[in-house]
Amino acid sequence: MDSEIITHNGGCHCRRVRWRVQAPSRVEAWDCNCSDCSMRGNTHIIVPAERFELSGDSKQFITTYTFGTHTAKHTFCKVCGITSFYYPRSNPDGVSITFRCVDPGTLTHIEVKQYDGRNWEGSYKKAGIASCSKMENVQN
Repeated sequence: MDSEIITHNGGCHCRRVRWRVQAPSRVEAWDCNCSDCSMRGNTHIIVPAERFELSGDSKQFITTYTFGTHTAKHTFCKVCGITSFYYPRSNPDGVSITFRCVDPGTLTHIEVKQYDGRNWEGSYKKAGIASCSKMENVQN
């Protein structure tokens, strides 16, 4: 998606976990059907890790869940349980932002793409998801 990079703020329901991310206002989001994402109803935007920053004392309210290969780090708030971001298996150099956890007003368009996480190995290269966290693919 083409658009200028801007700052988005967001976080969890109780607002103890807060973050800033640099991303376009027009984004691609991934709707994954893996066992974790499908249960949580998570549709996420993937950004380079360099463009993500936790705010204040957010880190003390985060806990992490892993399973399977333990590559993905599923973070969630210890207080309200919301996963507002996590570190995805598909993009270990990136961060996945739950688009519904972005504060209103900065996302102007969201194109939702499907990712077949149930058939992860076969989908990984075909989907092109790995490129989402590469700085050279993000407009400055």
